[in-house]
Amino acid sequence: MRVAVNGVRLYFDVEGAELVPEGPAMRKRPTVLLLHGGPGADHATYKPFLSPLAEHAQLIYLDHRGQGRSDEGTPASWTLAQWADDVAAFMEALEIERPYILGASFGGFVAQAFATTYPDRLAKLALVSTAPRTDANLSADMFGRLGGPEVGEIARRHLNGATLETEAAFFAHCLPHYTVGEFDMEALGRSIDRSEVRRMFFADGGEWNRMDYRAALARIQCPTLVLHGELDPILPLPLAQEMVAAIPNGLAQMHIVENAGHGWLDHPDEWLDVLTHFLFED
Repeated sequence: MRVAVNGVRLYFDVEGAELVPEGPAMRKRPTVLLLHGGPGADHATYKPFLSPLAEHAQLIYLDHRGQGRSDEGTPASWTLAQWADDVAAFMEALEIERPYILGASFGGFVAQAFATTYPDRLAKLALVSTAPRTDANLSADMFGRLGGPEVGEIARRHLNGATLETEAAFFAHCLPHYTVGEFDMEALGRSIDRSEVRRMFFADGGEWNRMDYRAALARIQCPTLVLHGELDPILPLPLAQEMVAAIPNGLAQMHIVENAGHGWLDHPDEWLDVLTHFLFED
């Protein structure tokens, strides 16, 4: 399904009902809006892992502008501010009020941009395997720890200013270390690859190297979960800890999955249990 938003058509998919029968009435369940990682990927990275959440809520998977099955837009509009504004306009178009928002990795950057620009528009926020800023040297050091000095240097060159050449080397030698266990290339292959968006984001001067939400996170108004792998190489744990420290007191809770990398491929049951408890049982 697609809906017109800010001059483009955004693709979305829905899993689970908003209204369910309960005795003589229909009970309204929460809506969880899922913002995928990348950039240059799509919502397929969330399926089927997050499908069990549909037992508790209506899930809405959204493909960001320029990615997946959404319209391309223009390169000038491939910015975190625009992606956040698209989320706000998407919610207006579908009359979604105060959803729970879950953003992982790059989707967590968009979620932070949205939550700090529209802090009264969401009820809960889950920030998974993401960070308020990046640090190429910190990431390179972690890749080196996991894969050896050569892998660390490949990561350092790529994350300090991506090119076609550095991207090819990064994908071949660094991507396998995103997880402690075997990296699921088949799952990654299910996503539509929009490489031009990724290269613009990671290029020298791109938002990957410029963004910093630490000061803006003080504007968050809702309960927030920071869920992170202990051995995440691309967004190392100290960056996620900075995010927790920047969110107003009492609103943020953190869970670290030990011996886990970037995302939920390592110890998936623990990731899902933590998300389920935060979203529906807290």
